[in-house]
Amino acid sequence: MGDVMTAFSAHSVALWLAVSVMLFLAKHFLADFVLQNTWMIVGKEAERRWLVPLVAHAGVHALLTGLIFTALAPKFAVMAMLADFIIHGCIDRIKAVATRRLDVTHTDPMFWWLFGADQLLHNLTHLGFSIAIASAA
Repeated sequence: MGDVMTAFSAHSVALWLAVSVMLFLAKHFLADFVLQNTWMIVGKEAERRWLVPLVAHAGVHALLTGLIFTALAPKFAVMAMLADFIIHGCIDRIKAVATRRLDVTHTDPMFWWLFGADQLLHNLTHLGFSIAIASAA
């Protein structure tokens, strides 16, 4: 009976992990590409007056993360929202400063390396959130 329960438990964790990873991929697409408007895109990249657009953008990410956690692991929702808000904001700000200091645009390979690193870090954050949800299940 123990082997059956262990197998069931492993399948359950794998299912929670797979579902949450897919939800976070969809969340990231929505928050970074569908719900991010020009004011956020341009504003958070600016040298001055970048804080409010960055807060708005990171807030959208935090809100959507909160919805996922509320559905799958509610006792961690507020902590996850705060973590996503801070982590996403920091990653985006570092990319903006690096892009400006390196003076690169979308026609430069370095721009795309920075963009790729930005996306990788966001996805690793979401993987961490997904592992937390699977562990709580």
